[in-house]
Amino acid sequence: MTPWEMAAVLAAGTGAGAVNAVVGSGTLITFPVLLAAGLPPVTATVSNGLGLVPGSITAALGYREELRGQGRRVLQLGIGAVLGGLAGAVLLLTLPASAFERIVPVLVGLALVLVACQPWIARRVRRRRASGGSVRRDGGPLLFTGLTLASVYGGYFSAAQGIIYVSLMGMLLDETLQRLNAVKNVLAAVVNTVAALLFLFFADFDWTAVVLIAAGSALGGMIGARTGRRFSPAVLRTLIVSVGTVALVHLMLH
Repeated sequence: MTPWEMAAVLAAGTGAGAVNAVVGSGTLITFPVLLAAGLPPVTATVSNGLGLVPGSITAALGYREELRGQGRRVLQLGIGAVLGGLAGAVLLLTLPASAFERIVPVLVGLALVLVACQPWIARRVRRRRASGGSVRRDGGPLLFTGLTLASVYGGYFSAAQGIIYVSLMGMLLDETLQRLNAVKNVLAAVVNTVAALLFLFFADFDWTAVVLIAAGSALGGMIGARTGRRFSPAVLRTLIVSVGTVALVHLMLH
């Protein structure tokens, strides 16, 4: 990498760590930057997954106050996150690169749709609760299954993984958004860590990209956790959709 490319990757890692702590989808910031720096799609995804682990951890630690009283829930859902993250990472390593290059544009497009529709999903959840819709404290088998499948997606390609987590929990749990966001950060950290352990031994990655994203995401995760309540969701959503659209166009053209 050139010095300018290294600076861009570091900045992208910081932005991704902050965005992941607040809403998720930070991969839509780092992934196109890694592609622009010349990394192949699979190598970029693996390097990104490894680099975002520190950011996931700092974000989870930053929301520890909102995690109080949710230990049992996190433990239960964390089992699904481990299984799903491992399955997704295995799929990434076993499927041919050509399959990944065909699937990723679809996943990025899906991620962008989820990010763009988040306000509508939130309104639906609020109306459901206001009308007395039933919710379970643990979310039941439906939430466990849904989050496990979302973790498979996260282990394979993590863009909008956090959005999916929050959407599912918001529909099935009677909790504040901040407390759900805290659980989301822990589950993302679990998936990223499980996938990273597998990648370290069986995948090709770029150490320079990993180190730069790791440093940036660790800082960004702390910043995002501390200032998340002050961020404008509309501004973050616009940023994510804009960068993700550039990534989608880049992937479709190449």
